[in-house]
Amino acid sequence: MGVRLDGRWVKSSRSHANGNCVEVAAAPGSVAVRDSKDPGPRLRITAPAWRAFLDRVTR
Repeated sequence: MGVRLDGRWVKSSRSHANGNCVEVAAAPGSVAVRDSKDPGPRLRITAPAWRAFLDRVTR
């Protein structure tokens, strides 16, 4: 069963023009993450885990 996304992949503001980018998209109760160079595989992370991750990296 696939993850239903909101249709919008957002590229990291820290992305470079060389294509080394991480993209994220909202999904019900979670966030999907993918590599923009290979958009097929996705990592699905629960919303609370994503918030905890962002809190850690922005400190």
